[in-house]
Amino acid sequence: MTAVTMDVTKLPNSHDGIEVQMDSLDSSHAFTNSLEDPNPPKTNVFKSKIFIVAVTFSSVLFTIMCIGFLVHYEMTSDVITDEDIPFWNVKLPPEQQVWYEKGIEELKIAMSREINRRRAKNVILFVGDGMGPNTVTATRIYGFKEEGLLSWERFPHMGLLKTYCADKQVPDSFSTATALFGGVKVNYETGGVDASVTLNNCSTSLDPAHHVQTILKWAQVDGMNTGFVTTTRVTHATPAALYAHTPDRRWECEAKMSAQAQQEGCKDIAKQLVEDETGRKINVIMGGGRQMLVSGVEDTQADPIDTWACISEDGRNLINDWKTYKQQAGQRHAVVQNNGELNALDGDSVDYVLGVFANGHLKYDHERDRSDAGMPSLRNMTVKALEVLKSKDKGFLLVVEGGMIDQAHHRGTARRALNEALALNEAVEAAVQEMSDQLDETLIIVTADHSHSLTINGHAERGADILGVASTSKTEGTPYTTLTYGTSYKGFQPDANGKRVDPTTQDTTAWEYTQQAAINTDENLHGGSDVTIHAKGAMAYLFHGVHEQSYVAHVISYALRIGRFRDSTITESLADLMPL
Repeated sequence: MTAVTMDVTKLPNSHDGIEVQMDSLDSSHAFTNSLEDPNPPKTNVFKSKIFIVAVTFSSVLFTIMCIGFLVHYEMTSDVITDEDIPFWNVKLPPEQQVWYEKGIEELKIAMSREINRRRAKNVILFVGDGMGPNTVTATRIYGFKEEGLLSWERFPHMGLLKTYCADKQVPDSFSTATALFGGVKVNYETGGVDASVTLNNCSTSLDPAHHVQTILKWAQVDGMNTGFVTTTRVTHATPAALYAHTPDRRWECEAKMSAQAQQEGCKDIAKQLVEDETGRKINVIMGGGRQMLVSGVEDTQADPIDTWACISEDGRNLINDWKTYKQQAGQRHAVVQNNGELNALDGDSVDYVLGVFANGHLKYDHERDRSDAGMPSLRNMTVKALEVLKSKDKGFLLVVEGGMIDQAHHRGTARRALNEALALNEAVEAAVQEMSDQLDETLIIVTADHSHSLTINGHAERGADILGVASTSKTEGTPYTTLTYGTSYKGFQPDANGKRVDPTTQDTTAWEYTQQAAINTDENLHGGSDVTIHAKGAMAYLFHGVHEQSYVAHVISYALRIGRFRDSTITESLADLMPL
């Protein structure tokens, strides 16, 4: 072993002249001066106390900063208003600036939207019959140009409804109305009966187990006031689905029923309205259809008989029968049959109103007589219905149908259809105004039962008349209009040479003008597209995506706590999750 001698005279705390000897040390354990060692041992900084303390401190600081940002975000998001949205005010060309400003305005509206979870006291359901998405778009352009909006398009909540019925991809109004009002999809041209009942099958329709109950019935059971307003016959497909259980929509009166059906005990829709319990409890009934309720009505130019529909011949006068029932029950009631009588009606003084203003459907809004002897608008009927219903402190359900949109489409007269949709728009605006003091506890819904085959074609200039010509066919060399149909009773409209008629030779903006179509048939047929649904008020947020059409009835029954949701454990459970 080699001895190592080390001079420690320079070491701290050493004493001069002291020599230290270290004997018997193994060379592998030799003590050396690190300053003189060319290869000192490496230190692991990741295990050093200073590093660990620094990392720990940084982690804690980062966590505190994240929590601070989250708290700040949550606090500011709760109080942000439509005037507090920060954005960079960048100078842009006017062609860009206008769209940025529109974007900011829409963002402010979206940020200020509130969720109303209150239980609804009232529900108003508007149905634009045949008012598919293209009809809505064309109506918007027709009335307010491309930049405008219809009243319901300003509602904060919306979704889409799938309109197929139980046995058809493209439905009719009776089956779709049953889905809307009863929450069950049923067979084509049947209403108020489930899919076990086939078209025209009287015997199976008589089984109460297969009757579909509706929001109107549920509301009545809960003691609410109920009513409906329509521009069609009060026995027509959409309103009939509220109160009738019928295997054939044509059975509006006895004249369209087979002898076998009558012998089996089936009752026509008009009699169900006046004689059966659900119909007799309806507080407000307004529309047309006198020829279903009364036999031998007079056919006049001002009020023609609808030859497409049923015409009663059994000597009935169900209007008088309705009055008799009310008198016997001691109920305050009124029958009104024209503008003058409707306007004079005091809604506070009556509990039941039967308004029958036409033999068949009401006149198109642009054609109707606005004098006291004439027919009321959809707006006027809606306002009067609300006067009657809201004056009773029970809560109410009102269904309003713009039915002549569909009738105009069936005849291929697009301008009439768009104008009827504008009439519905006026009724919606009036209802919102009428309910201004109860909007927080009222659910207002606007939707359609189905669409039509109306299309918006070509590349017309922005601002062009939606009823005008879009362009010229590159293959035919013949102009075509912006609006056309898939099907029509006039169809392709060939000229003497077999070519499509040039629409520029006709007035395409006329009320009676029939748009061209791809396929010729007996009338313009329905479309199968989804339809929009817009909502505001109590529980309106429940419309939020793509829904089955039958979903609407379930939302309404939950919002009002009627039907299956009346005093149920399900309701209480949902209420716990979504407190009012």
